[in-house]
Amino acid sequence: MHPNFAFSARQILWVLTFSSQLVLLVVLLGRDRARRYPWFTASIALFALRLLAEDLLAGRMAPLPLQEILLTLADLAAIVSLLVVIEVARRAFEGARRSLWVVNAAGLAAVAGVLVFLWGPWPAAKELAMDSTLGVLRVMQFSAQKLDTFVDLLTVGLGLAVILFGRRFKAGWGTHNQKIAIGLSTISVAWIAIQRSWQLVAQSVHPSTQQEYERLMALGGKLVNANKVVYIGVLLWWIIWLWIDEHGKTAANLELTEEIPADSAQNPPED
Repeated sequence: MHPNFAFSARQILWVLTFSSQLVLLVVLLGRDRARRYPWFTASIALFALRLLAEDLLAGRMAPLPLQEILLTLADLAAIVSLLVVIEVARRAFEGARRSLWVVNAAGLAAVAGVLVFLWGPWPAAKELAMDSTLGVLRVMQFSAQKLDTFVDLLTVGLGLAVILFGRRFKAGWGTHNQKIAIGLSTISVAWIAIQRSWQLVAQSVHPSTQQEYERLMALGGKLVNANKVVYIGVLLWWIIWLWIDEHGKTAANLELTEEIPADSAQNPPED
């Protein structure tokens, strides 16, 4: 006799994701990390808002205005995610020469841009015509997808740079900069791998019956759920490490260190 479990895997993952985001926000605000990482904090809050909007508004609004709201949030989230990458990179490699910073950032952006251009099919120009509401929504969806992919590739590159060179700057082991960068890159790697896996499956499998189609859709659902599990794991990682101070430093000491110029300790003020 099998027990009757009232909740689906999707509902359980939604609750775990939303509750983990709220706990992480409490940690960021309560431990004064939000002041150091304002865009990272904003991205977590925005993602939580998107989850809440999708759950509360789906089936309660007309499809067109619902898509307008969700796609607006998706575009905004993609922009904020880009700002998060810039924020983490600046903090992780603070102290690096400006020329070195600019050259490496430009190179990473160029590589990510080329990969985005080569990634997936591009729609015809007429499909992105903004001469109607549906056309505008298609452009918004396409922009969010491409910018998300661009940010994911940048994040993977940033994660590798932090792991390889972070200890020379301010992203050594035990620092919040490193923990955030590793978490972000883990999410991006998982999502890129899942997207690529689904593309390969869609290109190689051509269902001829309803049963085969349903089996294919079930596989897609499992891939999406796997991505959600990775995201929840990263949220727990952030909750733990952002609660802990860096190498015994308190949040107040970190803020004081960042506000005092580097040469002030070496050159005390004259009487």
